[in-house]
Amino acid sequence: MTFNEDSQLSGGKVKRRGRTAAIAGGGGVGIVAIVALLITAFSGGNVDLTSLLGDGGTTQIQQQDETVQPAEECRTGRDANQRVECRMEGAAESLDAYWTGEADSLGIAYTTPGFWLFDGSTDTGCGQASSATGPFYCPPDRSIYLDTAFYDDLQSRYGSSGGPLAQMYVVAHEWGHHVQQLQGTFADTDRSGTGASSGSVRVELQADCYAGAWVGSAATTRDASGETFFEPVTRAQIADALSAASAVGDDSIQERATGRVDPDSFTHGSSAQRQAWFTRGYERGATACDTFSVPGSQL
Repeated sequence: MTFNEDSQLSGGKVKRRGRTAAIAGGGGVGIVAIVALLITAFSGGNVDLTSLLGDGGTTQIQQQDETVQPAEECRTGRDANQRVECRMEGAAESLDAYWTGEADSLGIAYTTPGFWLFDGSTDTGCGQASSATGPFYCPPDRSIYLDTAFYDDLQSRYGSSGGPLAQMYVVAHEWGHHVQQLQGTFADTDRSGTGASSGSVRVELQADCYAGAWVGSAATTRDASGETFFEPVTRAQIADALSAASAVGDDSIQERATGRVDPDSFTHGSSAQRQAWFTRGYERGATACDTFSVPGSQL
């Protein structure tokens, strides 16, 4: 989507954590670890890199202390159209306005999640995360974590067409996990299982649906001054979002990583499922996103 250049950004929704990391030693993490890292994208869960590397590996990560600083100064929609950090700020402000207005329909008391950008690696309430983990939501500290370098991977590694809406779809999906946290979905759902109709897949598809619901209302969501955040969404921009949803489908990731697809190990949903639920939210709104009442064969 394209921001309305006259929209006003108040700033402060997005913060950046700085950390330097030195990686030493030889050897790789292996195909099993690579697949595990890829499938954690959009997981909203905890990833322990040390368990993936194993105690016999030679790779070591040495961390220095983190520093917290504001993200770039972002004042207008023009800034958001030009710079990725401002795009994240603009998306966050629009998402916050949308969910503030939508909360009553879902019966939740809405609060704003934390939103942290980082480079390389960072510490979170879910443990240490790296750029290889992919964007995620951490329920214990109710925060979204994202290394914007992932957007390059989204195109070069995952095969997405890219584009601003593809980037903001990532944020909107993780914001959807925050809404689920407020609904009690994480606490009430057994996400330990896998499979095409498992609880973990239903959680992820609902977050996709919530992302679509935001996109469907984004062009009418207004900033504090009354200006709309975005210009009307185009078909090409929706295609970019659907491309991103397809690129991070379990079947797509598995086939690229291993050359085969195992539906019994799905944790996020197939490309077709992710596209379908995003579209459902886009067309019908957040109240149509109950993935838990749908039979597995219809997910």
